[in-house]
Amino acid sequence: MAPVAIARALNMGLRKALEQDPKVIIMGEDVGKLGGVFRVTDGLQKDFGDDRVMDTPLAESGIIGTAIGLAMRGYRPICEIQFDGFVFPAYDQIVSQLAKLHYRSQGLVKMPVVVRIPFGGGIGAVEHHSESPEALFAHVAGLKVVACSNAADAYTMIQQAVTSDDPVIFFEPKRRYWEKAELDVDAPLTDAVPLHAARVVRPGRHLTLLAYGPMVKTCLDAAKVAADEGHEIEVVDVRSLSPIDWPTVTESVRHTGRCVVVHEAQTFLGMGSELAARITERCFYEMQAPILRVGGFATPYPPSRLEESFLPDLDRVLDAVDRCLSY
Repeated sequence: MAPVAIARALNMGLRKALEQDPKVIIMGEDVGKLGGVFRVTDGLQKDFGDDRVMDTPLAESGIIGTAIGLAMRGYRPICEIQFDGFVFPAYDQIVSQLAKLHYRSQGLVKMPVVVRIPFGGGIGAVEHHSESPEALFAHVAGLKVVACSNAADAYTMIQQAVTSDDPVIFFEPKRRYWEKAELDVDAPLTDAVPLHAARVVRPGRHLTLLAYGPMVKTCLDAAKVAADEGHEIEVVDVRSLSPIDWPTVTESVRHTGRCVVVHEAQTFLGMGSELAARITERCFYEMQAPILRVGGFATPYPPSRLEESFLPDLDRVLDAVDRCLSY
């Protein structure tokens, strides 16, 4: 095993998918010759040809619409949306067609389309380049929604998503693209954590931190600081936002009796709202404190010079942990 960055792990996972199934194709803005803005698809067009790794016009609705047609003919398209805020021209195609065709056809038409979306802030960019729209997709019946947080998961989850017969919205934490972790490329995919399973990434007994994508590392850092004060914090990487692995999530909260949910998106009607509501329904009698949420503010994404004040950070997570533990 060797340390690999998330962007590189995704590239390796995509390469594996292209090698294993000739029906897998990649399409998007600048994914071919340039290798993607974040170089996630670097070298793939050179090795697999421009009929399998295709540069498209700047037309997200056209990208998804074309992918839907290709999926109907037996292909497995992987669409890259260059930045999170660019997905909205394609939102109609995703919600009105991609999410519904399997159901509309009474199961006769499969929709094995993966939509890759780099999401979140922290790279010094502006609005449309730093947003967190995951709740808008998790709300849509017919879509599966996942978010990786580390290189090992990125490598396996992208391959698992490609093999799904249902459409998968695949969120990638752009601020973490260059962070490295150990990756065993020889481990069989069948041994990997299932695509829609949550994972306890740090055990604890005093409080559960629930997070996904870019905030998992922030929560792990918070757990380390809290340990110096004698608090054992359990960190759960939710990984799958639709469906959610409720058994893993609720088992952790029942064990600790306290819960804080953390995400970059605004807290109002964010993923934390659903997590808090369902946990309350299922774990009410085991809870020792209200569930608290840490997230972005209910404003459009700010100018880059203000983003560090906008994004949830270590101090805001630790403040919520202290407040929850004080009950």
